[in-house]
Amino acid sequence: MPSDPRDVLTRPAPPPDATVAYGGHPDQCADLRHPAGDGPARPLVVVVHGGFWRAEYDRTHTGPMAVALAALGHPVAQLEYRRTGRPDGGWPRPLTDVLAGVAALPGLAAAALPGRVASAPPVLVGHSAGGHLALYAAAHAPDSVGGVLALAPVADLAEAYRLDLDAGAVAALLGGGPADVPDRYAAADPSALVPIRVRTVVVHGVLDQQVPVSTSRSWVAADRAAGGDATLIELPECEHFGLIAPDSAAWPRVVEALRSLHDDLPGIDAASPTR
Repeated sequence: MPSDPRDVLTRPAPPPDATVAYGGHPDQCADLRHPAGDGPARPLVVVVHGGFWRAEYDRTHTGPMAVALAALGHPVAQLEYRRTGRPDGGWPRPLTDVLAGVAALPGLAAAALPGRVASAPPVLVGHSAGGHLALYAAAHAPDSVGGVLALAPVADLAEAYRLDLDAGAVAALLGGGPADVPDRYAAADPSALVPIRVRTVVVHGVLDQQVPVSTSRSWVAADRAAGGDATLIELPECEHFGLIAPDSAAWPRVVEALRSLHDDLPGIDAASPTR
């Protein structure tokens, strides 16, 4: 029997090398992974986890992915943020937390991983709702972001609300629909923030049942029509979770997409461990 793709959500990973705080709330933190080998300092890779912004999903499930990226020579930070379903997790806290974390983490990681983090803006790797947050951060703070790899991102919040993705997840994040809180959609919806002035690659599986690939197609088309240069890579045999599973058939494509964002990022090393 083939494994359930959702197994990656509960797969264990080694503990991080350090955990740093970028704010006073317990969820304003990030786990750091030391890059393998003795290579040069490289830009920090900030992994922004998904889970439809809900409290029941945290950064833990990105552990295997972060370990695999560190094995390829990347310094990695698994960013945590406040999430919906708790009194202190609603609008606008998930979004402002990601902005604060992205701004603070390069310095925090450089201090914790001396000599391994370049003094350059980080590259953001966001999955699902984390892909939305990565696009949001790039739109609102482009000077703080060196590139975005958006994996099956929720790139159109109005459409995600219309489709009722994850049973009201967008309404829980923003406090209602586009007719209820239009200013929040204007500020938070990547479809309203094009063009993104940061190099952006979107990777989406055609078999995705959680976030339809059509949302990435329409967002990339809108970004390019507005003068952006976002690119879309569609993976015909991939669903939602293979994009963050280092043992999946999709993973080499994810790594190459990340490599394309920055000349200083290493490519795939066949000898590097992925688990």
